[in-house]
Amino acid sequence: MDYPYWHKQTVEKPLYPEVAWSKPEQKSRAGKLGIIGGNKLGFISVAESYGDTLKYGAGEIRVLLPDVLKKSIPTNMTDVIYGASNPSGSLAKDAFTEMLALGEWSTGILMIGDAGRNSETAILYENFISEYQGPLVITRDAIDLIKNSANTIVDRPNTLLVASFAQLQKLFQSVYYPKILTFSMQLTNLVEALHKFTITYPISIVIFHRETLLVASSGEVTSTPWVDQMKIWRGKVASINAVYWIWNPEKVLKSVTASLLET
Repeated sequence: MDYPYWHKQTVEKPLYPEVAWSKPEQKSRAGKLGIIGGNKLGFISVAESYGDTLKYGAGEIRVLLPDVLKKSIPTNMTDVIYGASNPSGSLAKDAFTEMLALGEWSTGILMIGDAGRNSETAILYENFISEYQGPLVITRDAIDLIKNSANTIVDRPNTLLVASFAQLQKLFQSVYYPKILTFSMQLTNLVEALHKFTITYPISIVIFHRETLLVASSGEVTSTPWVDQMKIWRGKVASINAVYWIWNPEKVLKSVTASLLET
């Protein structure tokens, strides 16, 4: 069966080599990335993402953390701003001003996770997502934190979810999408589901299934063979996705797909 919307990439045959060739050489043209995450029990993913996005060529990076972490941040993380913390050690509602300021400064925002499970933080994230209009990458437990805003998420343009299969299942269920995803489903069936889902909604999705990373946006789907799942779960994939996307804000599918060959 022919799938004209499915485009297959390998290391030997990149789909969009022009994206890598046009990598900005000057920092002033490489975009500004804001990273949000962390709580008093964990900020390793934030620190790793900071290092990865710096390595892969983001022009400028700023990180927003709960102020409870002020004494814990390594010295190599120089561009850190702090928002108010709640008793759980996550960002409090009073950090909304800092989040909006980061959104106004940046070309794009990465919600990297380690955000905690506090309901106040969930509302804060949800309010920010509703207010901020720019490119937004959401991954790891940040997706779980905003699960009650599934309809807002799928209807938001300029949004990329780097999700686990279980998270994508829950998303489909939350918006009552008439397609059941199963871990045993064939890759072709998932590609078809993503094709239809991203025609219905303006969201873009990165998902791992059957040794393959799929990127779906506006009904188009790309696939790249993939073996190292830890790069997904630790946030490296989302980090490099975000870097490439802020270089090319109008080309999410091409940028994200091309970035997968660089990790």
